Amino acid sequence: MSNSSYGAISNDEGKSPSDGLPLLLKKEGNDKSAAEEEERGYTFLHIVIYAIINVIIAVPGLIGYASVIFNHPSFQPHMAELAKLVIFSSFVHQLAFTLFSSLSFAIGTVQDAGLIFLSAMANTIANEIINDGGTIEEVISTTLVVLPLGTAALGLVLMLLGKFRLLDIVSYLPMPVIGGYLAFIGYFCLEAGVALCIGKSMTTISDWAYLLEPRLLLLATPGLLAALILTIISRKAKNDAVLPTAMVAIPTLFYLVLYFCSVTLDEARDSGWIGEETPPVAPKELIHLVDFNLVHWSMIKKCMGTWVGMLFVVAFASCLDIAAVSIDMGKPLDTNKEMVTVGASNFMSGLLFGFTGSYIFSQTIFTYRTGCHSRLVGVFIMAAYLFVCVSPINILSVAPLFFLGSTLIFIGYDLLWEWLVDIREKLFLMEYLVLLTTFIAIQIIGMDFGIIFGVVVAVIDHVASTTRISSLQRVMKRSRAVWSNDHWQLLQLHGYHPSNPKIVTLELSGPVFFGSSQKVMDEIMDEIGLSVSEDEVKKMSMASPHTSTHISGLRRNNSFPKSRRVQVKPKVMMPRYVVIDISEMHLLDASAATSCFGQLAKLCEKRGIFLFAAGVLPRVECMLRSHEVSLKFEEEVEWKQSILLNEDKQNGKLILFETLFEALEFSERLLIQSKSRHGHKNLMRSDVSQLNSHLIDSDSSHHKLTYIFTNILREELSEDEKSLIDGIGPYYEETTFRGGEPIFQKDTHPDAFYIVLKGAVAVPRDRKRSEKIASPKVLSSSNLMELSLSSSNLMAIGDDDTSSSLISSFHNVGGIFGYCDFLLKRQRTFHAYASGNATVVARFTSQSLETMKRDDWPLYVIVQNLLLQASLMDLANCTCHN
Repeated sequence: MSNSSYGAISNDEGKSPSDGLPLLLKKEGNDKSAAEEEERGYTFLHIVIYAIINVIIAVPGLIGYASVIFNHPSFQPHMAELAKLVIFSSFVHQLAFTLFSSLSFAIGTVQDAGLIFLSAMANTIANEIINDGGTIEEVISTTLVVLPLGTAALGLVLMLLGKFRLLDIVSYLPMPVIGGYLAFIGYFCLEAGVALCIGKSMTTISDWAYLLEPRLLLLATPGLLAALILTIISRKAKNDAVLPTAMVAIPTLFYLVLYFCSVTLDEARDSGWIGEETPPVAPKELIHLVDFNLVHWSMIKKCMGTWVGMLFVVAFASCLDIAAVSIDMGKPLDTNKEMVTVGASNFMSGLLFGFTGSYIFSQTIFTYRTGCHSRLVGVFIMAAYLFVCVSPINILSVAPLFFLGSTLIFIGYDLLWEWLVDIREKLFLMEYLVLLTTFIAIQIIGMDFGIIFGVVVAVIDHVASTTRISSLQRVMKRSRAVWSNDHWQLLQLHGYHPSNPKIVTLELSGPVFFGSSQKVMDEIMDEIGLSVSEDEVKKMSMASPHTSTHISGLRRNNSFPKSRRVQVKPKVMMPRYVVIDISEMHLLDASAATSCFGQLAKLCEKRGIFLFAAGVLPRVECMLRSHEVSLKFEEEVEWKQSILLNEDKQNGKLILFETLFEALEFSERLLIQSKSRHGHKNLMRSDVSQLNSHLIDSDSSHHKLTYIFTNILREELSEDEKSLIDGIGPYYEETTFRGGEPIFQKDTHPDAFYIVLKGAVAVPRDRKRSEKIASPKVLSSSNLMELSLSSSNLMAIGDDDTSSSLISSFHNVGGIFGYCDFLLKRQRTFHAYASGNATVVARFTSQSLETMKRDDWPLYVIVQNLLLQASLMDLANCTCHN
């Protein structure tokens, strides 16, 4: 805006934030630091000169603003008084900024952000009263009470928002909608400026037909050309004095033309170049404009909707003003604190029959760049405003109308260019279309409904865009479990076979809701080769008549395919276990829970596929369990216990896991058990079965590192090498931890790395806020042991949906952790907690490794190979917490 939010948009091509500002007097050497500007000396003469420049820039625009606010014919007999009232309101705003602003050079007046709202309320009041047979005096009195009351109320709300630091609420109004409104202000200023030039009221598009009359076109042409000149100067000039000089030169040139052409002021007035002569306006006449006995108080209710829109727009524009000043200064400003000042100025203005205003950032930046950082500048500006108010001279009776109109047209040009042309490079296409839609809608259906329509279009665009954000991809990951070489080979051959894997991992990110559930379900079905028969389509589409689903969509379209078995990827073989990592799925609504995951779980059950989900957010977990897409937690734990004894038991539910690696380990264990029932019974007697015997008997003792090394390295170690590992005892120490006890904390010194010998270790995910970790007694979904950290009570721990899940990963027996920070000699990057009641870990310190390196080099090489293998596994799984 010319007086409010120009230049607050991000800059490009090396421009300063002030480039393209209509009222900003640009200066060479803008790259000088604020400190250098502060050091520049200034004299009393400088203060007076810069105050006069600000007044020259502001006063014509304020008179134009008065013609915008009071453009109804009922106000025309009192335009001289109303124009002075707007200037007096600017005096009050400047007083508030001089007294309360943290910026000694702050300039504030009535601004353009609220003009259209004030005009809309004034027109509503005038039309209602006149249509009911009221008088012009009633219109004036009611308008000059309701509008100031709205201004005072707006100021009070802004002070509260700033005081309680709640300004983020204004961000709920989409920026393209604001842009459409600001573009409309530009059009409105252009229209009002032309109307002021020709002396006609212009409120509709059809009123532009006035310019078809040669005389009126002649009156408007100088204003249009003068505004174009001012626009070019404001964007191109580098010297402070050029714009105010041009604004003084335009009326001066007009009077010189009159003088040399021997045309008197009365003749020019009769021709429409100067406003009609009116009696002088005394200050007391401003007070007599309001008669409280004539006020229609019912108009307050009718203007309430418009006031709410004005609150959002003025708050948003003021935030942009403050941001623009901060950027140009190169210093941070407390937006909430400055908004309290803006609120105070509006509150004071409203109590004194004034109108909405804010920082005029272009003039504020201009004064800042002059180095004249004195509140005396504001004092002299107030003195000038007060002089204009008490002066008997009516500016409208002596100033050329085309010049006053050109100041409004100038603002209109710049707003239209800024928000319809320049903005195009800074918005996505759909955002720009929302802006244009809002701009056009305001023209057609009015300001209030136009903005509401723009918000609705923006919401629809957001929903459509969000639908496209959800993404599904197939990834190659496997658990952290330490399996024997035989089991590892079995998993390689069956579980993770390149062309026919029995375990498939999918990563789902982004929101999944009613608008995207069909796409997500289609993609999952394609990835796992899941087909649906026509009978299943008909049956499942009738399952929930109140829910729009992927299946019911086919039914409504009466387009059941002859063979739904036609697959997008015909070569995809159905897996046995599907693990979906939904840790990055931050939103799931009820429709998607039932129509996507609920239906998918049922389809998988019919195909003998186990469907697992991992990394579930608290709200997502609540949604899945409450809609019976997943089992209740206790039932789920019971099912996981029983499924290890009966692999064929399915329930048509989505089974939830705390972490992806738990879900993968559970799938791997089920696959190994399944193969053991089909001719692979010897596999169940391997070392890994003994190593993980705590799954069945949690009281068994811990195991030697020899077994762990052998299974992790997955190679036949010679007896000599095994003997070397058997002698590793002196180089580590065993430590036992109780459930929930920290093994180490984040940001501590990495003095060792660890290997789990018994129990499990939990690595919590970073939370955005500090939260105490609860310790409910629940069963981990993979290793079925009592944990102090699990997903049973996530809702109690916190509802922070911005983090993925409470637990990042579990390390079971054989798990190696803490080695990256240890080897890189950096502070710990995560926390580690014991997850079992008697978790035992082997602790290898840097001192013990140095001793091993010196005394037992072959063993040291084996340990290094172990760490290398662990690193490769983490890298393959794309984990980063280690």
